Amino acid sequence: MFEDSLLESAGKLKRTNPWFTAFSFLLQAFLVGVLILIPLIYTEALPTTALSTFLVAPPPPPPPPPPAAAQMMKAPPASELDRGQLRTPTAIPKKIAILHEEEMAPPGSGVVGGVFGGVPGGSSGGVLGGVLGNLASTTAHVAPPRRITVSQGVTQGMLINKVQPNYPPLAKQARVQGQVVLQAVIGKDGTIQNLHVVSGHPMLVQSALDAVRQWRYRPYFLNGEPVEVDTQITVNFSLTGS
Repeated sequence: MFEDSLLESAGKLKRTNPWFTAFSFLLQAFLVGVLILIPLIYTEALPTTALSTFLVAPPPPPPPPPPAAAQMMKAPPASELDRGQLRTPTAIPKKIAILHEEEMAPPGSGVVGGVFGGVPGGSSGGVLGGVLGNLASTTAHVAPPRRITVSQGVTQGMLINKVQPNYPPLAKQARVQGQVVLQAVIGKDGTIQNLHVVSGHPMLVQSALDAVRQWRYRPYFLNGEPVEVDTQITVNFSLTGS
């Protein structure tokens, strides 16, 4: 080809035979076709991994999750009453319940012709309200308690006559002092009843008892009636105050 470009070699080179060119083209086409057909005929020569990749289809997508089960709402049982009146049935029930009448009252619980819930000795045609009225009349008047417990601070305000105890000479010489606690019952008339010692020095106890027995209180009223009062009384003995 380089020689064809030179002016000196122009016309000296021989032209190529066209048949040779055609044969060369056909030969090259045959070789290319053989190279293409060999892999298609002998498939075992191909790599197994690449062949499986081309031939195996991808797995299908997972199915969608099932829909949530709808919650069954239980309808409330239809009432047979409509504004206090029986409602007309819309269908004939398959099973009819048998209603049993209430048992009769045992003999001796009332009188013939009386109302249900009567008492022995009632009158024929009487009403239950009469029995209830009698019960209400008996329970309306409740007797007040005979005795109540009141604190010492309340009873001090009820005291109207207080006698000071005499300091025992023997206790004064022994320099004995302190408190004497007494448990007492104030009667309905305000006098001291059922007096006994809770605590205190033996030299001071008798003097405290003699003085408290003379004390007088105003009566304590509950619901307009006087009642007995259970309380404590403290008597102080002091050498500095004597």
